[in-house]
Amino acid sequence: MKFEVGDKVVVRITNEDGEVVEILSDKMVMVDVRGVRFPAYTDQLDFPYFKRFSQKKVMPEKPAAPKTYIDQVPKEKIKDLPRKAPNGVWLTFIPSYETDEFGDDIVTQLKIHLHNQNNEGYGFRYQLKYFGNTDFELKNEVLAFQDFYMHDIPFSHLNDSPAWYFEFSLLQADKKKAPYFEASLKLKPKQVFQKVQEIQAKGEPFFSYQLFKQYPDKVEEDTVELGRLAAAGFKIYDASKARQHLPPARTVVDLHIEKLTDAWKDMSNQEILQLQVETFEKYYELALAHRQPMLTIIHGVGSGRLRDEVHDILRHRKPVKSFVNQYDPRYGYGATEIYFNT
Repeated sequence: MKFEVGDKVVVRITNEDGEVVEILSDKMVMVDVRGVRFPAYTDQLDFPYFKRFSQKKVMPEKPAAPKTYIDQVPKEKIKDLPRKAPNGVWLTFIPSYETDEFGDDIVTQLKIHLHNQNNEGYGFRYQLKYFGNTDFELKNEVLAFQDFYMHDIPFSHLNDSPAWYFEFSLLQADKKKAPYFEASLKLKPKQVFQKVQEIQAKGEPFFSYQLFKQYPDKVEEDTVELGRLAAAGFKIYDASKARQHLPPARTVVDLHIEKLTDAWKDMSNQEILQLQVETFEKYYELALAHRQPMLTIIHGVGSGRLRDEVHDILRHRKPVKSFVNQYDPRYGYGATEIYFNT
């Protein structure tokens, strides 16, 4: 069934009336139902006249009762659908398809939406980077239980190491909540290809990744950042005794894989990199908890992939005053010195 922008439609599952506002592919369109937009497959929609035709009765009917128009219905009788329980903030990707000469559906671009499933609104700053270089920036707001369209990216750009960075803040200030919260997402082409295959097999129109579940509480300056340390892998005890249970501070952390595990020979390159980055994150958070003025990370020279990962993380951390990868007699160019705001 073919639809065009502006067509009035009926959603089969909910029997709601809507309007086609965008054509996503031969098989998918964007539908607006009472101000809420969502993607839908064309086989999930009908034209209103088809609905009326299919509901016609062939038996003689009694005289029809006087029509009641929508503006005659008392407001108290109209019930809104119940909102779901808060479930965090998600980055949603909607593939757009084109049919090639062989009749196969090919993904040409991804529509990116920010989906707020929490009961509070957020202001946000957004950056999309390829190979560490900013390609797109945006500052805006997303309200409670709302979907915000960001922009489109060509599907082929997944090969350019895309990374999505966000800084969130509450629209309604709360002294008990953090002044801002950072979140990021990096995807490999293989991950996205698998997701696209999964949603095609399930007949779903999009896939999503959660950026955060709940907006964090404020961390007082004179206390240990327990939440971030717990997220980094440290065991947390009673708050009054937290510092005495923390591992000793390290001013130098060696990320060479043989220093981190004896089983590194059985690990893939991706697993090695993941362990190295996780170890860096742990000791970065530990350095902040101990209020260290600086931290040296030994990443080696090699191909520079680990160094680039570490530097990319540091560029988006507000506690970092500066960092430098310069020659050192002990490590050559294989280490980065990090200086914190004190």
